[in-house]
Amino acid sequence: MIDLSPVEIGGHTFLAVTVLLPKTTLLVVTSNKGYIMCGALDVGLLNEKLADRNIIAARAVGVKTIEQLLNAPMESVTYEAEKLGVNKGMIGKDALLKMI
Repeated sequence: MIDLSPVEIGGHTFLAVTVLLPKTTLLVVTSNKGYIMCGALDVGLLNEKLADRNIIAARAVGVKTIEQLLNAPMESVTYEAEKLGVNKGMIGKDALLKMI
């Protein structure tokens, strides 16, 4: 099952995506510029193998719901996200607001 729903943060609308898979759930909240995601995101791959794409993204680990993702500290961020002021330890909501 896939669930898409709007999320309001600081007067801005983001899209939350939940994908239920066997034994795991993928969680993403996205803006037009970038996104935050659960631990399934491979930030190293984005920074190294896909560097030419300039992907703006951040990852939180140990989250099981969109609400947890929005309130969790970011465990890792891409180089492009850092350029926008997204840093490790920043909570998901604050990271998204840097991505608008």
